Amino acid sequence: MIQTPIAVPPEAETVVPLEETEGWVNRRASRLAHRAAQARKGSGRRRMVDPATCDRDYSSAEMEFMLAIQEYKKSTGQMFPTWREVLVVVQKLGYQKMEQATSASSRAD
Repeated sequence: MIQTPIAVPPEAETVVPLEETEGWVNRRASRLAHRAAQARKGSGRRRMVDPATCDRDYSSAEMEFMLAIQEYKKSTGQMFPTWREVLVVVQKLGYQKMEQATSASSRAD
C-alpha cells in the first residue's frame, strides 16, 4: 500500500529556542515518529544480514565473519567500521597473516 507524504504546515517548521519548548510537546510529530518506528520494527527492515545478499549460501567462515562484524557494530554503535577495526575483528576470530616461506623469498632474488 503506497501512502502519500503528509504536508507539514510552514509554521510547524520554525525553530523555537529550547527554553520556550519546556513542557510543550508536538503531539502530531510524536505520533508520526512513533508510527514510523512501529512500521520499521514490524517490517523487519533492519536485519542482521543484508537482504540483497540473502540468496547466496554462505560458508560457515563467511557467516562467522559477518556475525562478528555485526556484533562489533552493535557493541560500538558504529554502522561503518574502519578497515583497522575490521582487521581487529578478523584477528579476534583467530586469523593471522602467514609468514612467507623462505624458499619463495629466495626465488625472488
